[in-house]
Amino acid sequence: MAVQEARQGGAEPGAYGGVHGGLHGGGCDGGECPHGAREGHRRAVAAFLRKRDEFAAGQGLPAAVAHSPSASRQWVSDELTQSAQLVAERGRAEGQAWLARLWRRTAFTVWALVVLLLLVQALTAIGTGWTAARTAGLLAALVVAGALTAASFFHRARGGALAPVIGEDNRLSTSRAVAAAWVLFVAYTVLVLAGQLAAASDHDERDVLIAGLELARGAGAVTVLAVVCGIAVLVRRVVGLRVLGQRLQKVRADRPRAADLLTDDSGRGSFADLQYVVISAVALVFGVVRLARRPDQLPDLPWGLAAVVLISAATYLAGKYSEGGRPVILSVVRAREAGDLDAPIRTGEDIEIRGAGFVPPGAQGADRLSRMAVRIGAVHVHVPLVPVAGGFSNPTDALLTVPVPADVEPGRVTVQVVTAAGVETNPYVIEVTE
Repeated sequence: MAVQEARQGGAEPGAYGGVHGGLHGGGCDGGECPHGAREGHRRAVAAFLRKRDEFAAGQGLPAAVAHSPSASRQWVSDELTQSAQLVAERGRAEGQAWLARLWRRTAFTVWALVVLLLLVQALTAIGTGWTAARTAGLLAALVVAGALTAASFFHRARGGALAPVIGEDNRLSTSRAVAAAWVLFVAYTVLVLAGQLAAASDHDERDVLIAGLELARGAGAVTVLAVVCGIAVLVRRVVGLRVLGQRLQKVRADRPRAADLLTDDSGRGSFADLQYVVISAVALVFGVVRLARRPDQLPDLPWGLAAVVLISAATYLAGKYSEGGRPVILSVVRAREAGDLDAPIRTGEDIEIRGAGFVPPGAQGADRLSRMAVRIGAVHVHVPLVPVAGGFSNPTDALLTVPVPADVEPGRVTVQVVTAAGVETNPYVIEVTE
């Protein structure tokens, strides 16, 4: 009742940068922002941080709830949840706008690489002369660039040429990016050989070029290509099965970032991803150098280097298979404040749920945290957001504090946590007294 009175009388619409015009200062409503998606998201984030810090300092509470710790906590949590939902909405709008702009950037980058290749070929041709291999390499680059530009246009709403390497969680996929790099490299190599073959007039020269495509010449490169493509397909299958089996928690990102190739979903550096990208990049550089030196055959990647790439791929796959895990409740105790007497768990009191994995990677934002719930018997309790300077003290990855509603029947009841990814923990039985 106190919370409802506070909403009706103590909190005005649009306060603290709410849903109405106070957020943008220009009357933006319904997700439309005259300053653009990026500016709308920036202002929403600034308003949310200001509101969170004010509540953390004990400011901005209506008089109707200030006298009750439980009512004020609920009111603060509800206000932050509404503001966080607006931030998430603006973030999704910015992510969509960013993806729509990305296809032009990818096309520009591709053609910039073509120009760079032309400059390198022109500089290296000084003193040695222009050859048919240089012409074939330039024409192959034009064909690949044209294909990537067309793909960027047709997938412009999904990130242009990067669309195939963006995963279902809206992050850049390391396995797909590595596989795509090897596919482009091998395709470019074959086009270079095809261009030279088309320009060759001598029968012996054509035989040499055809022999350059034999498996014995490029067995290492072909093996690496097959393995990295297989890893990309297998990782997608493994991750999908683990998510469906509730053994891995996945939340969707607002937009893909380049750092996704080297980090996990929470933004921390991942050894498995980092070593896979670095070793694959080194092997690709070696292959490019070999192609520049011997453009008449597939790059003869040494078996030693190929074995290093295969070991790196196996390490990456093992890391993907072992990451994550299902959240677990280890214990549930009655929350006790200083000076409070020891007592059993009663309705209306707070309980502390201790465990691990309550906050999925990438779900540290307030809009994700506000989706967490605890099932106590037949009652679903939303986990309140408790702000502190710079973040939240509740919920955390290892500890949740929630009240036991009066609707919970006394006796033995089961407690389960439902995370932001929709994964349920193991059931834990507690005794509730009147």
